[in-house]
Amino acid sequence: MKSKRLMYVIAILLLSVGLTGCERTKISDILADPGSFNNKQVAVAGEVTQSFGASFGSFGQGAYEISDGTGKLWVYSNGRGVPSKGARVGVKGRIAPSLTIMGKNFATVIRESDRRLEKATQ
Repeated sequence: MKSKRLMYVIAILLLSVGLTGCERTKISDILADPGSFNNKQVAVAGEVTQSFGASFGSFGQGAYEISDGTGKLWVYSNGRGVPSKGARVGVKGRIAPSLTIMGKNFATVIRESDRRLEKATQ
């Protein structure tokens, strides 16, 4: 009986750890203070507004911009190609060092480590 209870507690702890690791970050939060996210793993989701890239066999790289309604962020993809404009994606990756001049952000980019296509809402 005690081992069953212990298994439930372990399962709940593992589930809670897994869910906290999947927390999405708003793009506006990243753009407001990119230095605090520098080289940190984040997860964002949104609609692809622009994409540029090439795929040839196993080689595929490029960049695409996503918007979550709070802001837009460029995503660098190396080895996975790029999604089409209008696709809804969830992206996990690290924020690359950005350039800020006179309080305006330039070149804040996420280096993609994982991506998934989200189901379209109808």
